[in-house]
Amino acid sequence: MFTGLIREMAEVKSFSNNTLTLRAKYKAGIGDSIAINGACLTVIKVNSDGFSVELSPESQKILAMENYKNKVHIEPAMSMGDKFEGHIVQGHVDTLGTVTSIKNNGNSYDVFIKVESKFIPFIVPKGSITIDGVSLTVNEVFKDSFRLTIIPHTMKETLFSTYKVGSHVNVETDMFARYVAHILNHQKPSPSWDDLDKISSLY
Repeated sequence: MFTGLIREMAEVKSFSNNTLTLRAKYKAGIGDSIAINGACLTVIKVNSDGFSVELSPESQKILAMENYKNKVHIEPAMSMGDKFEGHIVQGHVDTLGTVTSIKNNGNSYDVFIKVESKFIPFIVPKGSITIDGVSLTVNEVFKDSFRLTIIPHTMKETLFSTYKVGSHVNVETDMFARYVAHILNHQKPSPSWDDLDKISSLY
């Protein structure tokens, strides 16, 4: 499990034969789970200046591979007793989003991202979302897109500074929204208000 708070911008040393090798300050161990641009990957080799992870062909099909170069976001998996910030992130990318607009508001940036409309029910206004591993709050939701507001610090210290119109990003929607939608879609007959209260109490 992750929180969506980027711990380091690691440098990509190489990517060949499905192996991504990074230069990083973080001292990883063999078998560790680390979110790389929001995708949970396993450390397969430890080097003096970083570590390597493997991306299967299946992973490469569903991830925004254009962002696995130069620098990448990394977040080690949480350990028992760690301070919990951000929101609950699984490291399971749901879909790719496409940046459609970036507006500089002076003290912030509005970033609009388009996704397939079938994912919109899992994106909640003022709810949480993860973009390339960064925990963010959704400001507005539209028919097939949503709006984020990015502060200058986040814009400067993350891959958001490299995004342009047309850029693709890894999107992980809110876990609780996915679970509730799944439960409701498989309720026969339609759930009562008591059922909804019970579901809400679980979270």
